[in-house]
Amino acid sequence: MSNITYIEALKTALREEMRIDKNVFIIGEDVTRYGFGVNRGLVDEFGPDRVRNTPISEAAIIGSAVGAALRGMRPVAEIMFVDFIMVGMDQIVNQAAKMSYLSNGKLSVPMVIRTPEGTEWFGGGAQHSQTLHSMFMNIPGLKLVIPSDPYDAKGLLKSAIRDNNPVIFFEHKQLYTQKGEVPEEEYTIPLGKASIKKEGKDLTLVATSWMVKHSLEVAEDLKNKISVEVIDPRTLVPLDKDTIINSVKKTGRLLVIDESPVNGGVQGEIISVVIQEAFWNMEFPPKRIGSLNTPIPFSSVLEKEVIPTKEKIKKEILAMFSN
Repeated sequence: MSNITYIEALKTALREEMRIDKNVFIIGEDVTRYGFGVNRGLVDEFGPDRVRNTPISEAAIIGSAVGAALRGMRPVAEIMFVDFIMVGMDQIVNQAAKMSYLSNGKLSVPMVIRTPEGTEWFGGGAQHSQTLHSMFMNIPGLKLVIPSDPYDAKGLLKSAIRDNNPVIFFEHKQLYTQKGEVPEEEYTIPLGKASIKKEGKDLTLVATSWMVKHSLEVAEDLKNKISVEVIDPRTLVPLDKDTIINSVKKTGRLLVIDESPVNGGVQGEIISVVIQEAFWNMEFPPKRIGSLNTPIPFSSVLEKEVIPTKEKIKKEILAMFSN
């Protein structure tokens, strides 16, 4: 086992898959030297044909990746910030997500779009700090991956690259410097299998991405009062409904935390799934925490007012057990 950062785990996954399959290549803006450092150094081993810098055009990056995937390649396209992914929405929504359906399964689009999202440590403001994964849950034909630690990041990225469907791989910027134990030998994690990060019996807390770390810390703080089970879905599409439902049947309480805005967010979708299958097991109305329905402020003080925090999570949990 190696104790490495989230960035190093992603880079290791890319390096391993590029060595295994010559059809895997990286494409994006400044991928040889920028991109938060995930791709840095890979051009030295694989050359500029397989680590390709592009013009500043998200539509061109994603469109080129779609075309390459249709021709049998396995591109990993990087969008520098998820905020910029909107420029390539036609290529994602109307092309990549639809090709298999339109061809009656004769065509496949084995591509990955890697993109950082979420609030930052230096104040990215409204156009560089969004959390947009929820909106893609409404697009049939896409798989959505959202790992919360280095171990999951490596195993899920390898599986995403090998998948024959278009996958959007969301990476929270706050996670990039986080360290964790990662096996040195090759491994993969199947898409659609949640991880129980901490077992408990009083409350099911479903958290995604950066919120998993906050949730685990709160669960530890409250361990002498409330036994919290923390579940990380790891992938939003496919969603491991069974693990979440079975946990709620055990605990009788559900809190869902995600950094995307609550309006139309992941939180409500997961709660709906649980209500359909485990309503009569509920001892308390399900609760959700997300960002306020407002652009992310540049001010770090105001930013904390908008997004979920450890304090907000702890307050909500205690309120669920106040009676």
